[in-house]
Amino acid sequence: MKAAQTSNSQRDLLEQQLLGINAKTAPYPAARSWSGGRRRVVGKGAFESYSYHVMSRTCGGEVFFDDVEKEALKRLMWRLADFCGVKLVTYCVMGNHFHALVEVPRRELWLERFSGTAGEEKLFKHLGLLYSKTYIAFLREEIHELRRLGMDTLAEEKLEAIKKRFCDLSIYVKEVKERFSRWFNKRRSRRGTLWMDRFKSVMVESGGEALRTMAAYIDLNPVRAGLVDDPKDYRWCGYGEAVSGSRRAQRGLCKAVAKPVDGWQKGGGAEAYRCLLHTDGREVRDGQNENVVRPGVTVEKARQVLAEKGKLSVTELVRLRVRYFSDGLVLGGKEFVESVFAENRDQFGPKRKDGARRLSECSGELFSLRRLRQRSVG
Repeated sequence: MKAAQTSNSQRDLLEQQLLGINAKTAPYPAARSWSGGRRRVVGKGAFESYSYHVMSRTCGGEVFFDDVEKEALKRLMWRLADFCGVKLVTYCVMGNHFHALVEVPRRELWLERFSGTAGEEKLFKHLGLLYSKTYIAFLREEIHELRRLGMDTLAEEKLEAIKKRFCDLSIYVKEVKERFSRWFNKRRSRRGTLWMDRFKSVMVESGGEALRTMAAYIDLNPVRAGLVDDPKDYRWCGYGEAVSGSRRAQRGLCKAVAKPVDGWQKGGGAEAYRCLLHTDGREVRDGQNENVVRPGVTVEKARQVLAEKGKLSVTELVRLRVRYFSDGLVLGGKEFVESVFAENRDQFGPKRKDGARRLSECSGELFSLRRLRQRSVG
């Protein structure tokens, strides 16, 4: 159990450092926005959604994030995507900047989930993704009181103001950056602006060559920066998260390569995207083939991946999955994992009926316990 204890302690330490990121809050006061004299191009036509490549850099590129801060920014991007009603196709958090490929649906279509007699209750439940129970209870009481006083119009205006925050690219990125800045400055005991200017964005056609190319460009950032030789080995990008077993990351990349939403494993999404990365990401050399003009995947590596048709071996898939396990890592046969689960039953919620979870990457009998709750195993 020593390995589990060590892994659990590391996870506890990470979670302690990310308390401010994970916490649910009341709304932050609105910050002044600066236009920078640049208009943003956004989709206003009849399409059901529009996609954008977003990039933002720290001031002068001089502030660099450590691994915990990269993890914090990654979590915020996912959490606020869920709240704001946008889809994160893929992303990459680098040392002093981040990229995100974001799909933004038409607001009126997305808001249909909050229509009807149960719509308002669904809206309050949705707010729970980001805000504390205390704030939501206060908001409920405020709306109720306005209606009791016959001020229905004002009550509806307050609810509409909330709905206007959904399905808006600028609001999504603004909230990610503001929330991260507050947490980051507190962690580093610093003051002042963290991000340089407004974020940059490029509208991308939602489907086909454009979306595939942009997704690959984003996930290849750590390779071209010389941080890893293969994008699967970088933890803070969409592809690295997808090969670790993350369904949310896999679904985004399936969209990029026009596969069914759950087609990562059985629909060929994993192989198609890996081949794309190693086709688009090949390094570029000079005319004499002596110097690398643009870093990337080596020609030899690209040929190997394409020869393997983008398939990763079972051993490699398990290694990548295990790399991302954290609390209470337990790996083994079903009986062994179940016995460990029984010994540590108090570490899990009451709805958990069993412990063993089969590794989908393996055809054999290999199971994991997944992660334990907050406190470490004694």
